[in-house]
Amino acid sequence: MNANTLLLVAQWLFGIFVLLLFAGIIAVVVMYIVDRTQVKHTVRRNFPVIGRFRYLFETLGEFFRQYFFAMDREEMPFNRAQRSWVYRAAKNADRTLPFGSTRDIGVNGTIIFANAPYPPQAEDQTSPEPLTIGPNCREPYSPVSYFHIAGMSYGALSSVAVRALSKGAKQAGCWFNTGEGGLSPYHLEGGCDLVFQIGTAKYGVRTADGKLDEEKLEELGNHEHIKMFEIKLSQGAKPGKGGILPGIKVTEEVAAIRLIPVGQDSISPNRHPEVSNNSELLDFIDKIRKITGKPTGIKFVMGDPSWIDELVDEIHTRGTECAPDFITLDSADGGTAASPQPLMDYVGLKLSESLPVLVDKLIAADLKERIKIVASGKMITPSDVAWALAVGADFIASARGFMFSIGCIQAMQCNRNTCPTGVTTHDKKLMRGLDPHEKSVRVANYHKYMEYGVNIIAHSCGVSDPRQLNRRHARVVTHTGDSISLAQRYPPVVARRQ
Repeated sequence: MNANTLLLVAQWLFGIFVLLLFAGIIAVVVMYIVDRTQVKHTVRRNFPVIGRFRYLFETLGEFFRQYFFAMDREEMPFNRAQRSWVYRAAKNADRTLPFGSTRDIGVNGTIIFANAPYPPQAEDQTSPEPLTIGPNCREPYSPVSYFHIAGMSYGALSSVAVRALSKGAKQAGCWFNTGEGGLSPYHLEGGCDLVFQIGTAKYGVRTADGKLDEEKLEELGNHEHIKMFEIKLSQGAKPGKGGILPGIKVTEEVAAIRLIPVGQDSISPNRHPEVSNNSELLDFIDKIRKITGKPTGIKFVMGDPSWIDELVDEIHTRGTECAPDFITLDSADGGTAASPQPLMDYVGLKLSESLPVLVDKLIAADLKERIKIVASGKMITPSDVAWALAVGADFIASARGFMFSIGCIQAMQCNRNTCPTGVTTHDKKLMRGLDPHEKSVRVANYHKYMEYGVNIIAHSCGVSDPRQLNRRHARVVTHTGDSISLAQRYPPVVARRQ
């Protein structure tokens, strides 16, 4: 390259620089005038141009905290240590850690498991036995696994995410709850066992005016892959309010499945219109069970525990055959989708409080064998699942744990259709990054190593099957920094009715 050419290139570069500088000055002047004259934003009006950086920093702050500033155990709703374990399990990577735990085990409420002096050896270890739900139904269900995929609707999740979960559930041998959004072809693609959730809007089994369509329900009851039906009364993120799917995520396909208008917010009623008391609830359960012939249960977040007493009294008045076949107890800190902050932060009981209450009330009413308990809400690691089994849950269902397994990075954009990993968006450019086949393997891996991790805890406690865990095997740290047995914290109860 000769001197003349270099000079020409330099002149061009200088010209472009001057042009960009001039354009930048014009842009700053325009922004200054706009900021000074607008009245909506005080910061921008008082500090033209510079004030705009506040919104940039506000947006970026979430990501800087996640990756640079927060310690491994500090983030909410799930910290880096929890997410990292799920990622390693899903990828079948090394799950061991060096140099000791980073968990502070002296914090009030911390769960510690009590290891046995003579744990069983490998040859004494067993696999979980099938546990039957709804033995009196025409088609009872007897899953082997105790860990399953909680309710997540197509619409809230992308089609590729639902396909990955469906295929992964089939490989893992666990059920996949459809969520309240109805049955999509992507739920069926993997051939896994499904739990069909009937939400308050009855998507998938509704008439044009929102009532229960018994013909559609019977058709679903005859479906070989649908094993159970779950009537949703409330859910973790928004107890007292129905589901919310922002209009930006209501595509033509989602609208067709739900029988709602395209592009409009999908907001479910806060309760089933035909259910206003315990008697009507049992009638509704019985109706669903008779039409479908399959186990039928209810899902709720516990509020006032006395409601459980009233419900079991009504069950005993009518006969135990009218009871729900299972109860899915959600935690107030559960939830994956769009939710009002007042409900998310302040309404409902956490599972750590409500699960022991429900278990004890069902035992006292002599209904624990009749009604199986599915615990749900923020349980994504083996210690969470082992605790729930020890307290008395029969099954555990997780939504966000399986979301992490298919690539969720907790970007907190589930309600915006901008999920960067393709899990909760219908943007085809973003969905392209999620390969259903690859992620289905990770779903199965996560399930496999979850059960493996729970088995490690169970064997350490001296039992060969995780369902043999009970409250004597776990302890809880008190306000003094010392721990007491869960059996002491929640003393055993005896059935009042024999």
